[in-house]
Amino acid sequence: MAANETGRVVLLGAPLGNIGDASNRLRDVLASADVVAAEDTRRLARLARDLGVTVTGRVVSYFEGNDERRTPELVAALADGLTVAVVTDGGMPSVSDPGYRLVKAALDAGFPVTAAPGPSAVTTALALSGLPSDRFVFEGFLPRTGSHRRSRLRELAAEPRTLVFFEAPHRIADALADLAATFGPDRPAAVCRELTKTYEEIRRGTLTELATWAEEGDPRGEITVVVAGAPVGPQARPSDDELREAVAERESAGATRRDAIQAVADDFGLKKRDVYSLVHQSRT
Repeated sequence: MAANETGRVVLLGAPLGNIGDASNRLRDVLASADVVAAEDTRRLARLARDLGVTVTGRVVSYFEGNDERRTPELVAALADGLTVAVVTDGGMPSVSDPGYRLVKAALDAGFPVTAAPGPSAVTTALALSGLPSDRFVFEGFLPRTGSHRRSRLRELAAEPRTLVFFEAPHRIADALADLAATFGPDRPAAVCRELTKTYEEIRRGTLTELATWAEEGDPRGEITVVVAGAPVGPQARPSDDELREAVAERESAGATRRDAIQAVADDFGLKKRDVYSLVHQSRT
């Protein structure tokens, strides 16, 4: 493809798993782009082969870990008037995947950025979850370590919008257990595994039910978790015994007493010290 007077970036939405979801624009841009920046060059080769597309442009790797170094090279290609296509292993670039750094650098340098839209695990899982989808927040991957994950979840426990997370299979059981302990054992949720692929699986239930399933089932593959938002506004204050029981339920689900007390106080719009006093009165 001859160089354009003005280089541009094209973000390519790649299939999550089912090659039939690929768009004609994805095919056209892959075949014509001067440079293709791929999260995994081997997966790109397989994608092109499955699509029957010959990639004629220069292929470079572009992933978390080399994107800081590679971005200036791609901006230089834009300055030469070249079209740079960005493709990840699946879904839209820059959504918890490489791409954002280049988008910002290209825009800062005055080059246009466009997209050939395609599949997204975020909106696909949200639509399939059966949970409210009119307002939602995407949180990407939760922190990897337990203490940091639980701290982040405490910040999100009162979020009223539906929440969407990505999670690795080897951490999903612990993540769901922490969600149940922090958000409450009965919060509705859905685990979406291997979306659009042969072994697609959607599990719906309470966080406690899903945590038990993950612990016993050892789920594999790419996983997206959708969790219902917190009830809007403080709920009617329950009795003292009901408050103590609510704290005990969260503790039994794995929360520390401190976190359980904080979560119950948040749920009912109470002061943490008041719930603390009730719980400790029952233990004296």
